[in-house]
Amino acid sequence: MQSTEVDEFIYHESLIHPPLLFHPDPKRVFIMGGGEGSAAREVLRHKTVERVVMCDIDEEVVEFCRTYLTVNRDAFQSEKLDLVINDARAELEKSREKYDVIVGDLADPVEGGPCYQLYTKSFYDHVLEPKLADQGIFVTQAGPAGVLTHKEVFSSIYNTLRHVFKHVKAYTAHLPSFADTWGWVMASDHPFTLNAQQIDDRIVDRIDGDLAYLSGEFLISSTTLNKSVSLS
Repeated sequence: MQSTEVDEFIYHESLIHPPLLFHPDPKRVFIMGGGEGSAAREVLRHKTVERVVMCDIDEEVVEFCRTYLTVNRDAFQSEKLDLVINDARAELEKSREKYDVIVGDLADPVEGGPCYQLYTKSFYDHVLEPKLADQGIFVTQAGPAGVLTHKEVFSSIYNTLRHVFKHVKAYTAHLPSFADTWGWVMASDHPFTLNAQQIDDRIVDRIDGDLAYLSGEFLISSTTLNKSVSLS
């Protein structure tokens, strides 16, 4: 299971909107993966965004989703979207741009899998972090984050990012289609200081349309993890 129409909005709102809302003025966004187009769709709802680079290695998946996922059709046709078929690491290494937000919308870092190298300290240190502009924020999906599943990848992703960035924030949400709690991690060298009301104000000012899932209060609460899923 990768995505379902009935509840993909939970995953994609949680992945995209927190880093873009915490950033003071996000204009340039790089998406690693994101082939189905939903991450780009949510990014493009932000009025400040001027350019989105979506880099996915699987052209067949991208073309299938562009054809059949009608909800993402406008995103794929947006003049702000630069769709690149390539390995995300290679694309970032050769890029001369810096980005306000970099998004990891990738498969879990299973050892030997296609995305494992995009979750390592070396990658974060030497490739990703140098491509973030001042006050830049990185966000990644971080796999299952339930009481029984958080040790698969969630905890290790969080702890790896803590060795690279000064400020790291983990948060979770329940995804019915995944039959588990899911995790995301934001990282930056600048603190995440907004309160719930400030987040709600930015949602109204910056985002086209209403969010179906996130609010300021819920986003703040989602960063409180239960004792069984302690990441310290």
